[in-house]
Amino acid sequence: MKEIVLASRALGFPWDTVDPFLFCVHHNDAYPKGNEKLGPDVSLSGRNLGMDFEVRDGFRMYHGHVVPGFPQHPHRGFETVTIARRGLIDHSDSLGAAARFGKGDVQWLTAGKGIVHSEMFPLLRRDEGNPVELFQIWLNLPAADKMADPHFSMLWDKDIPRQRFTDDHGKVTSVTVVAGELNGAVPPPAPPRSWASRADSDVAIWTIQMQAGAKWTLPAAKNPNTVRTLYFFEGKALTVGGEKVKPNHLAVVRSDIELEVHAADSNVELLMLQGRPIGETVVQHGPFVMNSRREIEQAMMDYRRTQFGGWPWPVDDPVHGPADKRFARHADGKVEEVDG
Repeated sequence: MKEIVLASRALGFPWDTVDPFLFCVHHNDAYPKGNEKLGPDVSLSGRNLGMDFEVRDGFRMYHGHVVPGFPQHPHRGFETVTIARRGLIDHSDSLGAAARFGKGDVQWLTAGKGIVHSEMFPLLRRDEGNPVELFQIWLNLPAADKMADPHFSMLWDKDIPRQRFTDDHGKVTSVTVVAGELNGAVPPPAPPRSWASRADSDVAIWTIQMQAGAKWTLPAAKNPNTVRTLYFFEGKALTVGGEKVKPNHLAVVRSDIELEVHAADSNVELLMLQGRPIGETVVQHGPFVMNSRREIEQAMMDYRRTQFGGWPWPVDDPVHGPADKRFARHADGKVEEVDG
């Protein structure tokens, strides 16, 4: 009988991924109260600011010096999908677009031929902690689309479908459908040049929450060549198709058949990434992902020469003020505002 779990590995930082995905990281930081500059209202003494990836007092500053996060940096040749589960993220980019999003929102950014952006985590609350939790996922672009025009889009929490399943014992499984389709629930479309926008790519990004004891049937994928990975990042015990998956492990599982998922002894949370592999050579150098070394060298030269359009912001790490208001301002001037 064919195995259900085809591969399993411990979750590191970042998490391992499989084509068409390039990278996945789970940021989960218990930031303290904020100060007047929207940074942590605690001493940062002793931290390696600018390169602070060590958890101290429950949080990291990453590349931020005042506000935690990632000041301006370039990308070419792939997409970023940022799922903001808790806290807020301030986005700014070389197209002139800006956004503040969080509380379940998703940002989908096609870097294409080149974009520079920043992602900062403003700590707005000054009377209590400011936890931030997010997934950032890198989805590859095929060679035909690597030089597409950059595209910035927001999937607001209110527009992202959730599916709720109750088993025979009343235990609930909730699935948030960021990409793909589940039981007729279809999220807002991926950007037009995304691999996920191709129907036969079978790309799906789901977050799955299961009550202790819950059983749920994971449907078979639509494409026989789909590769499906489950990231078991929260909980104590999980079986998939009757096979155990260790906590804090990923499992590449069969996608061609339905599989019963069982949260045996505790509440469980999973991230699922699936898709038909692009199947092209991947050559990566830092924030550039192309198909050959020559293309990487060209990307580096283009960035040095053009800065991918230049940086229109007065600082490398812009934040968007103290108001707790989610919004997006697109490069064409269109503005979206979200209540709550």
